[in-house]
Amino acid sequence: MYLLNTPEDIQAMLQTIGVTSIEDLFASIPEPLRLSRDLNIPPSLSEMELTNHLTQLAKRNQSAGDGLCFLGGGSYDHFIPAVIDAIVSRSEYYTAYTPYQAEASQGSLQAFFEYQTLMCQLTGMDVSNASLYEGGSAVAEAVIMAMAIKEYGGKEAQTPEKFAEVLVAESMHPEYRQVLATYLTNLPCRIKTIATPDGYLSPEALRKAIGPQSIAVVVQHPNFFGGLEQMNELTTLAHEHQLLMIQSFDPISLGLLKGPGTFGVDIAVAEGQSLGTPMSFGGPYLGVLTCRQEYVRKIPGRLVGQTVDRRGNRCWVLTLQTREQHIRRDKATSNICTNQGLFALRAAIYLAALGPQGLKETADHCIRKSHYCLEQLCKIPGVSLAFSLPFFKEFTVRLPVNVSELLTDLLGKNIHGGLDLSRWYPQYKNHLTIAVTENRTREQIDQFIAAAHSFITKAKS
Repeated sequence: MYLLNTPEDIQAMLQTIGVTSIEDLFASIPEPLRLSRDLNIPPSLSEMELTNHLTQLAKRNQSAGDGLCFLGGGSYDHFIPAVIDAIVSRSEYYTAYTPYQAEASQGSLQAFFEYQTLMCQLTGMDVSNASLYEGGSAVAEAVIMAMAIKEYGGKEAQTPEKFAEVLVAESMHPEYRQVLATYLTNLPCRIKTIATPDGYLSPEALRKAIGPQSIAVVVQHPNFFGGLEQMNELTTLAHEHQLLMIQSFDPISLGLLKGPGTFGVDIAVAEGQSLGTPMSFGGPYLGVLTCRQEYVRKIPGRLVGQTVDRRGNRCWVLTLQTREQHIRRDKATSNICTNQGLFALRAAIYLAALGPQGLKETADHCIRKSHYCLEQLCKIPGVSLAFSLPFFKEFTVRLPVNVSELLTDLLGKNIHGGLDLSRWYPQYKNHLTIAVTENRTREQIDQFIAAAHSFITKAKS
């Protein structure tokens, strides 16, 4: 609540701290940096006028769901069953606040426990935490977890020769790599990015990159370009050199593709938005983190466990809470405060509603429709697949026209045509990454192809 300070209140406070005016508080700020112009704040509005004004402003937003969406890169237009909103809208669930142990209801704890169970079943991993913030920070938390497993980070690691090194494929989401770099800024760990000129991390390139201070390898499969990485070979190679393997995965892809546990991955993370959460202009989303049983004591965040009460009834408790607020700082594995409770619940409902067969059918729709889209696109003169790799629901094409101009033209036809790859990779000028989910019909894909064909033909003529 906003409480107005009267002129008398302001003078009393200024006198107490020993200055004569509010301007004195900003004396350390150089004059050119101060805002001196009038703010031109309009007159106040009534509640009805303000409601109408905000409604008109909101109508200016255009969400991906308002048109044909072929966007990807971690945020996807997947179908969301109505049962998800029906359940999470219940008052006992619908809160942005995730309670601590003393306040957590058995229902909330059970929901997190079911989420953890479903994540383990989905990935083939041994343990899942109760969720993290989103995909990028999940990658960073996994690397920090790897540092803890390899015992890097103490006072003895403050000299350059003691720094750890994490090997990251260039084919990983560039924004995930940026988040990781931010997390590691003041930690004794450096990032070595391994080039992926062919659109994937080759085992030979990984072998050459491994050094004496390397502790972990981070790979995205399917990767940012849409291609599938050689996870068996990469994981085997990492383990031969006593490195941890961290995989970032697409949850929907596991309806058809092998899970991280099958490859022997040590830590598996994901962006869980595709599991029943709307695109929502980029967030909030859901971070997934799973690992092998032997690393459970190093897992960040919180872990809900199942037990029995004194009467022998099944119940749930927060088994692990490895943050400074709950345990000694030297034993903390992360400073993450909480988990994405509402979105973890959405993911649990989504997976329970679809079941293994439903998830398989969803993944099958994605792979069939994306391959159909590519086949039709490549019939346009000058359009070709950028990387000769198997892919799941995303792929990258090389175009004979300016991608930015094409996307602008498509947007005018209410089509979100994909991602301009040069935004993150300058070397890939006129490369477009396209995602096709089960939501796209054949007619919609054909509409997209026709619009792209029309623009490319005109641009080349």
